[in-house]
Amino acid sequence: MSDTPVQTSHAVLCDPDGWLTRTLPLDREPVMLLATAVIALPTAGGPLPPTDCEQIARLMAGHARLVADEVETLCAQLPRRSPLRPLTETVLGEARRRLSVNPRPTVASAQNRARVVRILYERLDRLQGLPPS
Repeated sequence: MSDTPVQTSHAVLCDPDGWLTRTLPLDREPVMLLATAVIALPTAGGPLPPTDCEQIARLMAGHARLVADEVETLCAQLPRRSPLRPLTETVLGEARRRLSVNPRPTVASAQNRARVVRILYERLDRLQGLPPS
């Protein structure tokens, strides 16, 4: 085996203010397929190595934050007395609480974040079907 380092070419995206993510569409289908697969895994003695579990949890958390931002934007457009507002705010609060904890290298941690993605998409779908107020 050679000691020569492998060179790769990639660019790191640094967008702390979220300017680029506001214009990029979310890649929903592959994330939801992964979320469904992760949720279906047994929590004890799962087939995934801990590093894979942590990587999946981080991917789910990042995607969930993007979806939460969209849900929050739509929630802010709801009328104050809308019956959808309290549930949406509750879902957002719970999602933010779960996402505030660093992912762990466990199947349960990946499943937790996959469930957050799923519930946020359910809320997003509900809000996107409404006429603008």
